[in-house]
Amino acid sequence: MSSTSSAALPGVTTPPRITVADLTMAYGGFVIQKDLSFTIAPAEIFVVMGGSGSGKSTLLNHMVGLLTPAGGDVLYDGESFWHAPDDDRDRLRRRLGVAYQAGALWSSMTLAENVALPLETFTELSPRQIREIVSLKLALVGLAGFEEFYPSEISGGMLKRAGVARAMALDPDILFFDEPSAGLDPVTSRRLDDLILDLRASLRATMVVVTHELPSIFAIADRAVFLDADARTMIALGDPKKLRDESPEAKVRAFLTRGAEGAGGATR
Repeated sequence: MSSTSSAALPGVTTPPRITVADLTMAYGGFVIQKDLSFTIAPAEIFVVMGGSGSGKSTLLNHMVGLLTPAGGDVLYDGESFWHAPDDDRDRLRRRLGVAYQAGALWSSMTLAENVALPLETFTELSPRQIREIVSLKLALVGLAGFEEFYPSEISGGMLKRAGVARAMALDPDILFFDEPSAGLDPVTSRRLDDLILDLRASLRATMVVVTHELPSIFAIADRAVFLDADARTMIALGDPKKLRDESPEAKVRAFLTRGAEGAGGATR
């Protein structure tokens, strides 16, 4: 079970690490989602959920700077990302680590070379220092001893963990995960959930996780936002367990019970 974020503790107020402010996402004239507004607290695990085609991964790409919003903004510790000069935007990007759904590793590089790439590109560390950091990052995700393996030589779950190691290479204080459990068996998926919880506990990083996997949502999320493809906006925000049991939106309750609510109540 995930620990409670500081934002949820009575009497504790913490400035948000991330603020999504009136964000609208569109491809040309087609609006995907509009009027998205929410905050994410430091060290919170925040899940973006919704059905297929609701814009979950698109939202992640807007938050990390890969897609430009049609309107609104994303702020990090109160600092605008999309209204910032290019140099400031690049500086803010350095605070973000992204683990993509398929790992996004270079197949021609070993795991060590993949994790080293951001360090070689953005730092002036010596080769010895980079090797030490790479070994540490791979050890953090349970891949000590796999430095010289190529992506084709390891399992899907290991690929996901290697992608997390690369996302952590520059010590970001915010980590994004795009469908981390997609394509994994239940045991491997649970291990990845445990890794996310362990990393939050050890690094105190803020984490944004895009997923539709219910076991993962209930295992890791402090809070979640539900994006609706029909309304093209968010229709729920809060603790997913409370949303499952108490949301006034039938669509949200049905999603969080896999439709079981109408056949005998929410699953526990």
